[in-house]
Amino acid sequence: MRKTDKKLDNQLRVALTEVCEYALKEVAGFQWVTHLVNYAHFPKSLKVVCVFDSNENLHRFMATASNHELNRLIQKKLFGIGINISSISDHVLYDTEDNYNKKNSVKSVGRRAK
Repeated sequence: MRKTDKKLDNQLRVALTEVCEYALKEVAGFQWVTHLVNYAHFPKSLKVVCVFDSNENLHRFMATASNHELNRLIQKKLFGIGINISSISDHVLYDTEDNYNKKNSVKSVGRRAK
């Protein structure tokens, strides 16, 4: 990772931490946020992933269209660090810890704690 990429990654981390702090207080079931990016194709490759504790809480959140408000907050925070993304919904994904645990449960089959 180039020095400029590291600097940008730190700015992204700070901006998304502010989003996370807001969402932890205001959004039922919200757990954490992360981002994925290929800096060779930035900002087109940027994906922000908002993770909820359960599929039920995520479905409730999406049913109220609260994701539009959270998307706008993410867009505002990114704009604040000089990243202008016109179609933020193309860059924000929602997932749950339930889904993560289901995807990764196969890997843990047969493993025993010692």
